[in-house]
Amino acid sequence: MFQLEKRHQWVLLILAAVILFGAGHKYARMQTAGPLVTDNLVPGAVENGDPGNGSTARSSETKEIQHVIVHVAGAVQKPGVYRLPTGSRVVDAVNMAGPTENSALDYMNLAATLEDGKQITVYSVEQISRQQLPGAVQGALTAEGVVSPGGNGAGSININTASMAQLEELPGIGPSLAQRIIDYRTQHGPFLTIEDIQNVSGIGEKRFEQMKNLICVN
Repeated sequence: MFQLEKRHQWVLLILAAVILFGAGHKYARMQTAGPLVTDNLVPGAVENGDPGNGSTARSSETKEIQHVIVHVAGAVQKPGVYRLPTGSRVVDAVNMAGPTENSALDYMNLAATLEDGKQITVYSVEQISRQQLPGAVQGALTAEGVVSPGGNGAGSININTASMAQLEELPGIGPSLAQRIIDYRTQHGPFLTIEDIQNVSGIGEKRFEQMKNLICVN
């Protein structure tokens, strides 16, 4: 009877050991498997961005438009091509090129925002006072930019100096196009001929025909 009970005790001890070992092994596997499942919830994620994903592509696009390149010409100390941060103003480009005592800066909109690939022409005081702008026709200018009666193109609107309100008086020119004309001459300098107004986006041959007898570049 004593021998039978001793064998039962050993059996119970062995069973208990097997149960404990199995439980411990299963618990260890669960702990190890947990992080693997979590990692798989976001496949392909890399902290700093994978070279082929959209995040890096957007970052590259941002870097590409961080600067604008413009050409500063005319009455400046160092005419040439300059690279400036996006959002810079005309005054920043002119200062980099070095204005001279002879630069007619009052003729320009120095507060205008620079556009990539544009040319900024700084005219001299002599050119402005004598109206010797390239391609300009001699005529009398009023402060509002309209040629006074008796000059060449009498009664016409000077597209080089006219205000936004005056430009809107032209057929087919609304606030949006008037602003484009002002922006264009700020970036490129005065129009050399009346035909040059067709370089402004939105002004084609048909619209030009409607206004050509009402404008001048005096």
